[in-house]
Amino acid sequence: MEQRKQLSFLDRYLTLWIFSAMLLGISLGYFIPQTADVINQFSKGSTNLPIAIGLIIMMYPPFTKVKLAELKQIFSNWKLLGYSLFLTLVIGPLLMFGLALWLLPHHPEYMQGLILVGLAPCIAMVVVWIDLANGNNAYGAGLVAANAVLQVVLYSFYAYLFISVLPPYFGYEGSALDISIVDIAKSVGIYLGIPFILGISSRWLLIQLKGSAWFKEQYIPKVSPLTLIALLFTIVVMFTLKGQLIVRIPFDVLLIALPLVIYFAIMFIGSFIIGKRLGADYATNTAIAFTAAGNNFELAIAVAIGVFGINSGQAFAGVIGPLVEVPALILLVNVAFYFKKKWYPHSS
Repeated sequence: MEQRKQLSFLDRYLTLWIFSAMLLGISLGYFIPQTADVINQFSKGSTNLPIAIGLIIMMYPPFTKVKLAELKQIFSNWKLLGYSLFLTLVIGPLLMFGLALWLLPHHPEYMQGLILVGLAPCIAMVVVWIDLANGNNAYGAGLVAANAVLQVVLYSFYAYLFISVLPPYFGYEGSALDISIVDIAKSVGIYLGIPFILGISSRWLLIQLKGSAWFKEQYIPKVSPLTLIALLFTIVVMFTLKGQLIVRIPFDVLLIALPLVIYFAIMFIGSFIIGKRLGADYATNTAIAFTAAGNNFELAIAVAIGVFGINSGQAFAGVIGPLVEVPALILLVNVAFYFKKKWYPHSS
């Protein structure tokens, strides 16, 4: 019988925590509107200081787990590496771009928010899904490290290309906003560059001082919950600021959720099928499929806030992402085990 790993207490009820944070934020914003005024006092331009700090903290723990040395493993099979990077750097962004334009033609802000989501492959929660599905953790970590580095380098250019340059060619003039690559690069530098440098440097320094065993067994477990805590804090504040609006547009959540669900299904199942034909074993194929399907909502939210503002529809679309991703990818863990039983019956 298949031995399946279990989620931690925090991860097991992640959807509940996100729902609760949303409800708390909506309640504060709707019933105590003065709360939003207090939060806005800490804003400068489109940047809210508490949110900025929360987003940086949220991104820090995943980067402490990135072992740059593990990039070596993914170079052992250039065909699979090229396939994986093609999925995350080409197919994923284009698919989300197409779904956003197709399903949200009358909601340009949500459209742009989802496009930002599609440009960022997951570098955090994907590790949880790979582990639950008995995938290749080391290979997954290598892909996470590669995606983290590539996002620092490419995300600002991608965002400018898919938000400002491409939409007008498809008849969506309203999407061609006056945003510069410098503005996006600034947001990426703050919300991804800072935690990336802090995560990599603190990992190296603490391992030198305390040893790898202490770092893995003591430090990582202590800082890992910060991602969820900071995410929930961000959601509470954002939904507090949008409490009045959300009460009036509850069905907008469903509008945003639909393309996300389609995206997860196509990316995961399509990736798994092609990976099997390329000769990938179950564990490696699972790591590639979850990396392709998951998204870095933290970065998308951070860039949406930094470029469009905390009260924007783009930021709202980004924050709905984790709410949809968690149950969707938990379901895909079961799909992975189905594929294992069907295609890899002798896999250990």
